[in-house]
Amino acid sequence: MKRAKDNYLIRSKRKHQIAMMAGSAVLAMTLFGFSGQAKAAQPHSSYWYPNTLLEWSAAKDKDAPFNRGTVELKEGRFQGLKTNDTAKVQPKVTALSSMYPSTSDAPSQGSENFHSYTFSFWQYIDKLVMWGGSAGEGLIVPPSADVIDAAHKNGVPVLGTVFLPQTEHGGKIDWMKDLLQQREDGTFPVADKLIEAANYYGFDGWFINQETQGANKEEAAKMQQFLKYMQQIKGPKMEVVWYDSMIDEGQIKWQGALTDKNKLFFQDDKTRVSDQMFLDFRWQYKDEVNGKYDYVTPYLNSPQKAAELGRSPYDLFAGIDVEANGYNGEYNWPVLFPDGKEATTSLGIYRPDWTFNSSKTQEEYMEKEEIFWVGHNKNPQNTASSEADNPYSWRGIAHDIVDKSVIDGSEFITHFNTGNGHLYALNGKVMREKDWSNRSLQDILPTWRWIAETKEGAAPLAPSFDFSTAYNGGSSLKLEGDLSPANPTHLKLYKANMRVEATTELSVIYQSNSEAGKVKIGVAFSDVPDKYTFFEPKKWTQVGDSKDWLQGQVRLNQYKGRTIVGLSLEIESATAIKNYQANIGQLAVTQVNDNAKTPKAVTDIKVTENEFRDGIYGDARLSWSAPKNQEDVLYYQVYRVKPDGKYELMGLTGNTVYYIPEMRRLEKEAETKLVVIPMNRHYEAGKPAGVTFEWPAYPKPVAAFEADQTLIAPGDKVKFTDKSSEVTESWNWSFPGGEPSSSTEQNPVVTYKEEGTYTVTLTAKNSEGEDAVTRQMITVTKEAAGGVADLALNQKATASSFVNEKEAPKFAVDGDDRTKWCAVGDAPHALTVDLGGEHKVSEFVIKHAEAGGEPAAFNTRSFKIQLSLDGENWTDVVDINDNTKGVSKHAIALTSARYAKLIVEKPTQGGDTAARIYGFEVKGLK
Repeated sequence: MKRAKDNYLIRSKRKHQIAMMAGSAVLAMTLFGFSGQAKAAQPHSSYWYPNTLLEWSAAKDKDAPFNRGTVELKEGRFQGLKTNDTAKVQPKVTALSSMYPSTSDAPSQGSENFHSYTFSFWQYIDKLVMWGGSAGEGLIVPPSADVIDAAHKNGVPVLGTVFLPQTEHGGKIDWMKDLLQQREDGTFPVADKLIEAANYYGFDGWFINQETQGANKEEAAKMQQFLKYMQQIKGPKMEVVWYDSMIDEGQIKWQGALTDKNKLFFQDDKTRVSDQMFLDFRWQYKDEVNGKYDYVTPYLNSPQKAAELGRSPYDLFAGIDVEANGYNGEYNWPVLFPDGKEATTSLGIYRPDWTFNSSKTQEEYMEKEEIFWVGHNKNPQNTASSEADNPYSWRGIAHDIVDKSVIDGSEFITHFNTGNGHLYALNGKVMREKDWSNRSLQDILPTWRWIAETKEGAAPLAPSFDFSTAYNGGSSLKLEGDLSPANPTHLKLYKANMRVEATTELSVIYQSNSEAGKVKIGVAFSDVPDKYTFFEPKKWTQVGDSKDWLQGQVRLNQYKGRTIVGLSLEIESATAIKNYQANIGQLAVTQVNDNAKTPKAVTDIKVTENEFRDGIYGDARLSWSAPKNQEDVLYYQVYRVKPDGKYELMGLTGNTVYYIPEMRRLEKEAETKLVVIPMNRHYEAGKPAGVTFEWPAYPKPVAAFEADQTLIAPGDKVKFTDKSSEVTESWNWSFPGGEPSSSTEQNPVVTYKEEGTYTVTLTAKNSEGEDAVTRQMITVTKEAAGGVADLALNQKATASSFVNEKEAPKFAVDGDDRTKWCAVGDAPHALTVDLGGEHKVSEFVIKHAEAGGEPAAFNTRSFKIQLSLDGENWTDVVDINDNTKGVSKHAIALTSARYAKLIVEKPTQGGDTAARIYGFEVKGLK
């Protein structure tokens, strides 16, 4: 590979002296935008009910273009040699993973959260099902675009989910009937739409999970017809997977095996009904003492049952449920993977995202990922269980499953970019320093994590991903530790199948803290796969914006005709180096004369939509047409041009549409220019193209404020918090009866010494004008000397509805943040509390979903609070339309009331209609 070229921006800097800034850059979309943001044009991944899917079309859905995968499924995935002798060749793995915290509000092109589920152990799974769906949000969930892209790069098909939940989880049998509706000619319109959506978005099929009780035998037969119809209309590479729940009589009776009761959903004589079946988790269990149940025997008979139907036993996936306990649970490995024998069936893993959901930091998540997939030793060659005497303990998926790879052909380039980071670099230049995640940008990561070898008795350098240093993307491969002649480290990285040509070249880009350390590239050839040949570049070239990276190449022409099956690195030193560290920014196999075409500028670039907030925030949806020589385009870089001409990186995408989240208006600019620059597969930038949008007239301020308390005793202090619009440049406060009586501070503190009721006035000003607001809100009384109490605590509470007795209204007022009132169905939902008598009320505290440990996506968005003396005549005292907080506080002027009502109008940040209230406190005088 040739020396890494400067990108467009570095060249532009030299030509025009433009200094590139990245401090406030936004690489990818934030889930909910800036604090207090009104709902903007952020595109989200789709979700539907059967009947709403029938109404959907890509032409009508303005988010649809953002949800298309841009990476085709990589063909030719191969196993190669086994890394671990215990692994079995035949079984496959399907993972049912929830890639986002909720069905709704899954951003189409990434987020600004570094701590994210950037799954990367693709080498151990053969299929990913994007698990999702709920009664309150939607039942049909296609994979998001970033998941499609990451899976397809690694040769893994990805499926959407059709989830018909149990009635106790809000399921309705009518939804199943909606799914199975037929036309007069016998065809199924919902099936047609499922295939249409898969073809448009670019994913590989559907996982059908029917668990709603109440169906009959005729409807079970109709479900079989539905699946057969899907087989007829889907493409040859598309798959339909059935979950073992419904039986031939229509009831929900999980079998944990292929039996006569569920075989009709798998195979019907010579007709394939589903491509695979995911067997329920109970296949593992047998009551040896009382003989009450035996699921193991039917499971062990499943391969023979499959053979009778003309099917492979490896079309059956024995499910394990790791959602609650992950690798801390026990699983019946001896039945599934008997020692010395072939695997009984394939393996299905339900919710391996446990590794992320149970972690508080990205570091903890990545640690758990390694243990989950390769065992407690974190070495896929050494997967001995931590509990050698317990055959049911975790030993890592690598113990039983052969890792697979897609690294073939003539070129492979990786920058060890995990798909998230604290920064983003382009060709060694840090273009932004802000958290981000976008799985579409993830590289193919090492097959083996980690196999680090050195001399016996010595400690090798420790490998890891480093998020503080990157050459392209947000991370690099780091090796660190003490290095000496006694412990050269050989790090095996990638399984490959690449034929060497006369023009084949190896390349590495790295930086280190010592020149004494030598970096070599290791290659294993197919004729001697266990032996690595090491190559040290003779010449190193300084590359990167600050020339702080070294690049070296080695030609392999003398090995022409041989096949590379392994790629590695070796680091050695002739002298001892304490605390050595090397960061590998790129490892590549390329062809010397294979130059990627420099992309031409995109065409037809336009802003398709803007939305402005407060006159100083604006977002934009961009679209463009790919350049004519688009075959080598890898990503498009998207920039904002600031008023001073400096570029700000907004993000990268492989798509020809992009959403730029809210940008803050700078220096009262009248217009803003956006620029798109294509980048080829060698990370060389093409020519830029730009488009401009106009801002609305600069606004005068809108005055608003809050007080930390409104009911106080004489001599107490009140802190006032300015909530005026952001364009405010100065503040004038008036506090009659307070000390001080006026202030120009933004957030003053005032003391009230005398009893009484007091008004507060705030005047907000800027160069465009001013606005004033006056509120009578401070009550000073000796009655407050004893403090303010929660008047709702353990009082009688009723609600418009609730899910069950464990989530009843009383749990919103029990003072326990672990319990909640939950209501499902269509909003609004109402919670009413009888305070037991007339009281003076001053404040409310609401604890939303996040306060109880649920995702922030489930925090209540819009709600009202009303007060009443008689329970019949109500007065609005709080009206909130844009809450995102887990705990919200709302102070009011002192008001007498006996009853308080919380009306939930928009229960969540997205489409879920379930209200989740962990606490409703009504503060006031007893």
